[in-house]
Amino acid sequence: MTTVIVALLVVIAALLVVVIVLLRLRSRRPVAAPPIVTDPFADTETDVLTGDPRRLTAGDTVEIRGTTWSVRGTLRFTEGGSRWSEHLLDDAHGARVWLSVEEDPDLLLALWTQVHGSELTPGPRVVHQDGARFVSDESGTADYRSEGSTGLATAGTMAYHDYTGDGDALLGFEKYGSGGWELARGQRLARRDVRVFTAR
Repeated sequence: MTTVIVALLVVIAALLVVVIVLLRLRSRRPVAAPPIVTDPFADTETDVLTGDPRRLTAGDTVEIRGTTWSVRGTLRFTEGGSRWSEHLLDDAHGARVWLSVEEDPDLLLALWTQVHGSELTPGPRVVHQDGARFVSDESGTADYRSEGSTGLATAGTMAYHDYTGDGDALLGFEKYGSGGWELARGQRLARRDVRVFTAR
């Protein structure tokens, strides 16, 4: 009887060793990476033919409606889970504009020209600028980091208040740090309006 009990204990011990070894081996298996989530409606063919505005950086060249611009610098903004970029562009004649690039979730492109000498300030639900009517759209505060030549500090905060007008017209107010409000007129762009030529 003692021999049977000893044999059973040996078998149980052996089974426990096997179970422990199997559990350790299982815990060492590499964890599968989560699947990459992609937009099923992303126009990858357009990106191949005309470049991807989401990848613009300082030093690149961009053509907008037939005019060629150089990317002098870029501002990368974050506000909560939202991210977008604004690129400072100039042409061969010294003109300067800003190109904003955002996914919300579709790709949103807009070209902005600074308005100088205006005393208009944000806040009201409706504002008028040069005879055009604009309605308040969104406002907030974002953190930014600067790349290339933008005329701003390498990092900081920016308050904004955006307005929409008729058609593709936009109006935007921005205030960096403790500075005053800056005003810009904007126009939405279609994806086909923009061609990107990277320097890399």
